[in-house]
Amino acid sequence: MGGDYYEILEINRNATDADIKKAYRRLALKFHPASNREPGSNDKFRQLGEAYDVLSDLRKKATYDKFGDSGLKGGIPLELAIGGAWSSKYAYHDNPEKTFKDFLGVPTLFQKLQISRKVMNDNGCTSSIRDKILTVIVKPGWKEGTRITFPKAGDQSPNNIAADMVFIMRQKPHPRFERQDNDLIYHKRISLEMALTGFSVDVETLDGRFIKIPINEIVHPSYKKVVSGEGMPLPHNPSQKGDLIFTFDILFPEKLSAESKHLIKQALQPQALQWCIQP
Repeated sequence: MGGDYYEILEINRNATDADIKKAYRRLALKFHPASNREPGSNDKFRQLGEAYDVLSDLRKKATYDKFGDSGLKGGIPLELAIGGAWSSKYAYHDNPEKTFKDFLGVPTLFQKLQISRKVMNDNGCTSSIRDKILTVIVKPGWKEGTRITFPKAGDQSPNNIAADMVFIMRQKPHPRFERQDNDLIYHKRISLEMALTGFSVDVETLDGRFIKIPINEIVHPSYKKVVSGEGMPLPHNPSQKGDLIFTFDILFPEKLSAESKHLIKQALQPQALQWCIQP
């Protein structure tokens, strides 16, 4: 890619990490292919992705600042990689959409809606029906009921001023999670054996990662496991997230043999347990 990374992001070389993030967000939203059809916008969006990929990484940025584009992409000797510089040859993955989604934390949805509306003709006295495409940008963390307003996008006529067009967001059910404000609830059915002896839960997060959560405590009917920072992005600060909360349905056996009952009674003798009275 030609060009200076700092110039591409329209920042100076003394820019802080916050400055880099702010500049990338502003320009990436401006040149995103879903909202910008101008010639060259795709190339600009890719350049922004590569520039951010380098300058947001301390090691890559250190190499670029000291050795320039040739040192970053050609590699530098290990003995010169002081200060945590990137010594391997750098190559951008050529997926600016991935860079954008990783930056936001979860995907931003660009939804295009074609509408037909009445607009005034040039004579100022009559109107005709014309199509218009509106782009709705749904940002991370937005909640059901969020309103997106397009000023004066409604019908026009000689006797009526165009009204605003308002879209109200509705949230579809998710196959794995239930949303409660900024938290995500994950329900899992477990056996009585698992509830008493411990287990692990493997779950795929909204952004496609797989995490393993160990459950080492006794799981009683009101037990909840809270994992901080794995919930929904906060609407006004998508880099921060709510909690992921696990709840459990305990499956009890329908029948037990006499021998099994005897063994359970032995295992649950008061002297063998530390009892915790639940409210």
